[in-house]
Formats: sequence, structure tokens, C-alpha cells
Amino acid sequence: MKTKLINSIKIKMKPFLNDNQIEELNLTLKSILRDFEVIKKDEKLTFLESKENQELVKNFLSAKQVEGCSDRTISYYKTTIIRMLDCVKLKIESITTDDLRKYLSNYKNKTNASKTTIDNIRRVLSSFFSWLEDEDYILKNPVRRIHKIKTKKVVKEVLSDENFEVLRDNCDNIRDLAMIELLASTGIRVGELVNLNIDDVLFNERECVVLGKGDSERIVYFDAKTKIHLLKYLESRRDSNPALFVSFKRPYKRLGINGVERRIRELGNEANIKKVHPHKFRRTMATNAIDKGMPIEQVQKLLGHVQIDTTMQYAMVNQSNVKIAHRKFIG
Repeated sequence: MKTKLINSIKIKMKPFLNDNQIEELNLTLKSILRDFEVIKKDEKLTFLESKENQELVKNFLSAKQVEGCSDRTISYYKTTIIRMLDCVKLKIESITTDDLRKYLSNYKNKTNASKTTIDNIRRVLSSFFSWLEDEDYILKNPVRRIHKIKTKKVVKEVLSDENFEVLRDNCDNIRDLAMIELLASTGIRVGELVNLNIDDVLFNERECVVLGKGDSERIVYFDAKTKIHLLKYLESRRDSNPALFVSFKRPYKRLGINGVERRIRELGNEANIKKVHPHKFRRTMATNAIDKGMPIEQVQKLLGHVQIDTTMQYAMVNQSNVKIAHRKFIG
């Protein structure tokens, strides 16, 4: 409690003192309070009871919205932060590293959450407190000393050539066939797929313009087979919806993310292939591209990744190719 009190005083005095004076104040307060027990009245507060907490969370989410984060991402940030604040029941400026460590530990024990989930929560809280520090709402980010949680690296499966052929054979309509061909050929995200309009597709160039994360546009490319299936699908349509993929029934609404995911999952079940989802096409495209020798920087460009490390996590390198490369360059 003493540390929280000292930090609170330092924050209040920061506009009036330089760094050396702040440090001197810190030492003085520690010396004076050494023999005292400090207890704060009515310290425990829920998120809704603390107007200051509400305002800071609101400001942070507004900043993320300005940065271009999606509604889904902002919703995840909000839920994660408020859940923590309701559990810790402290004003944000009083929260310490130990408070957050206990919260993460209790959350893991209570929910039996995976290490990946706990680390995702840690990353959200780190982003929140880093922003608070940058904006001078707090002196120091308490998550800074909570290191990245080591998680077991799981080799994620990709779709084999045989899988693709079985999926194609199980498509009983041209829309679904065109959809899986476009996913496989371009590696676009499902959110990018459903946002595509017919006008975004340049058939002569076999390319289309997609709107990725952070509202950043990029060009992706598809093969001749995908072009043929897309043209056949568009010729079969009798609606005026500008969307590239629409529902079968009137009023022929644009397909949403849930609709695409459900249909891809159904195709996988019908083909007796486990865990088929839109993202698996993306991972497969990246893996195949790298295995065939495409430079990782170009794969990064196609996938729309800001960091190349993200691209490497998506793409698995075929072990047989590693063996061939070793013999060529080393053995």
C-alpha cells in the first residue's frame, strides 16, 4: 500500500518536478513512511464504480479505433480490460505488477485457460498500460516485468493436394467451388473475402484489391482455374448485389464471415476432412509458396503482414526441402 501511495503522490507532482526531484521525493517518502502502516479507506472499487477507470478505458479504446483496429479487436480489448479491473478492484494508477500476476494466475486456475490464452490477455494488458504510460496517466507500465509466457509450438496442419481434390469434388454448386478456389489461390482472410465486391476483381489481370487489417489495401493474385470458376459463378447469378459472394436465397444478401465459415466446415465434414476452415487455406497457400521457393518477403506482401515474423508463424517449411537444402549448401 505504501508503494501505491508513493506512486500516486509522484504522479500528482510530476508536472511540477524534474526527474531528479521526483527521485528525491521518492526516497524521502520511503524514508518517512518506513515506520508507518498505510491503509486506504474504500480502496476496492468495481469498474462501474470508478469513473476514472471508465474514462481511461474509454480513451484507450478511442485511441485504438483511431489507429484502425477492427470492431472485433476493440471489443476483445474492452472485454479483457474490464474483466481484469472488475477482478482486481483497484484504481488503474494503483495497480501493481504483483496485482496483475495474481490476476493472471487466478484466471488460469479458475478457467483452466491455455498458456496461449493467458499470454493473449497479458499482451492486451501490456498494450493498455503502455498507452497509459505514454500518455502520462501512470508512471510505469506494471506489465513490463511480466514476461511473455512460453507456449508449446504446435505444428498446424495444412491441406494436402488430395484434400483439395476431395473438397472440389464435394462442391455441388459453382459458388462454393469459386469460393474455395479463391481462398486457396490468394490466401486472403475470410473477412477480406466477404468484403470483396465484383468491381474489386480484375479478371484480365487475374488480381483483386482487398481491404486488410487497419484499412490497408493490397493486391492479391489468383490462378486461371479460379478465374474460370468465378466467371461461371457470376454468369449464374440473377441478382444485382455488388458483393462478390452472396446467399442462394432472396434477397441474395452478401455472405458474412459466419456464413462462409459454416459452409467451409460443412464441406470439410462432407469430405471427411478434419478441421477445415477458411484460415487453413491461408496457411496452406503460405506454406506451399515458401516450399516452392518464393521469397518470404513476397509471401509477407501477399498475406498483408506487417511483421515478417507473423508470416513465418503461418508458413510451415517442408522437412524434405530442408534436407535437400542442407545437402546442397552444407553437406
